[in-house]
Amino acid sequence: MTSNQRWTLTATILGSAMAFIDTTVINVALPVMQTELRAGVDDAQWIVDAYLLVLSALILAGGSLGDQFGRVRMFGFGVATFALASIWCGAAPGALSLIVARTFQGVGAAMLVPGSLAIINENFPREERGRAIGTWSALTSLAIILGPLLGGFLVQAISWRAVFYINAPIALVVLWAVWRRVPASPPARGGSVDWLGTALVTLGLGAVTFALIESVPLAGIPGALALVAFIFVQRRAANPLVPLSLFRSRSFTGANVLTLLLYGALSAATFLLPFNLIQVQGYSPAAAGAAFLPFVGTMSLLSRFSGGLADRIGPRLLLTTGPLIAACGLALLARPSIGGSYWTTFFPGILILGIGMSITVAPLTTTVMTSIDDERHAGAASGINNAVARAAGLLSIAAFGVLAIVVFERELDRHLRDAPAEVRQAMLAQSVKLADARPPAGVDAAMRGRVEAAVRQSFVKAFRVDALAAAALAALAAVGGLMVEKKFGVR
Repeated sequence: MTSNQRWTLTATILGSAMAFIDTTVINVALPVMQTELRAGVDDAQWIVDAYLLVLSALILAGGSLGDQFGRVRMFGFGVATFALASIWCGAAPGALSLIVARTFQGVGAAMLVPGSLAIINENFPREERGRAIGTWSALTSLAIILGPLLGGFLVQAISWRAVFYINAPIALVVLWAVWRRVPASPPARGGSVDWLGTALVTLGLGAVTFALIESVPLAGIPGALALVAFIFVQRRAANPLVPLSLFRSRSFTGANVLTLLLYGALSAATFLLPFNLIQVQGYSPAAAGAAFLPFVGTMSLLSRFSGGLADRIGPRLLLTTGPLIAACGLALLARPSIGGSYWTTFFPGILILGIGMSITVAPLTTTVMTSIDDERHAGAASGINNAVARAAGLLSIAAFGVLAIVVFERELDRHLRDAPAEVRQAMLAQSVKLADARPPAGVDAAMRGRVEAAVRQSFVKAFRVDALAAAALAALAAVGGLMVEKKFGVR
């Protein structure tokens, strides 16, 4: 590996990790942010989903812009935008300001994420890409899972605002490497950006997400229509965001099906798990972050190995067994009740989930980047897969959040059916707060204890339902693995 290749790999890993880590680092901070900013659960969902919405919608345009105007140039622009938006997030005085700032973070991430893999693709020969992409996958995935650990430490030791400020020095290192060490890339293709397609996919995902989070089903209708219109526009566009010809590759299609289902399952579980650990189990933010260490360990130890193994035996076996193992881990997370040792409650599920994801991530990424014939569309291929992953997280957090609220409200009503009517009504009115629901003022100590116990038990039931539903989704992802050819390049 040459010096330029090492710096290229370093810059793309750090830049991508900076963007990816913000999809998980915020989860552990959310319970603290919810209290300090006086935010509801719907605000918490938007703090996460505003970023994912813009990222998943614009990442397609980001890949296309990189292909047309130079991937290194767009990557650097995205890093700078992300850093400035992160500073805004850290200074946000309220929930609304933070949501807006998170939107601009998504814009920056959409510019840099697809460029990272495309830059690796054009700087490494084909026979070395599997290991290079495997290294990228292992370390960026490690950063994603380190997010809760880092977030918990920063929240407890400094402030939740430090979660965002830490991006600034990382961005400076990446920008220096891009300026001084990474070879500039020429445009891969000309033409204009498909802004109509960008508008349709943004409207579609935004409306569907709004319908789920705000419980306004009718808002989902124009969203669904916009997504259907998006597909038709892509068939006729001169420079489509999503070149539909890429899906002629069975491996590319299977990899994206797997991504949609598996990352949807993972996002749903990791969104709710910190609330369970902190608000129900009584973990500190740092301890809640440390609970993810088994995931970190397996990802760091196994991901690069699985990338190299896929180069030798092909990806299909790994992409079939990995999601099934991850599904077992998610199912195990549904077992714990309230209390008990971490090692016998959450540790087994987190460990097994980490093993399943470690087996899957590197072969999945390599499959996406090596299953297309026309390398001019490398940025678009990377953008599509990343868009699918972020859209999966966006929609699953919205949908599974609604499912959790419905189950929580039903269970809370059942536990409090013999409580005074005013207490029962006051608690049901707080169902959208989930485990942060508080007993009404003026109740005696006995009733307060009963209400608090009912809230904890109801949340555990809601979490169990979500975890089992996520496990089913992850198991279904194995179907995508079966669609992938045994060897790369086999069509």
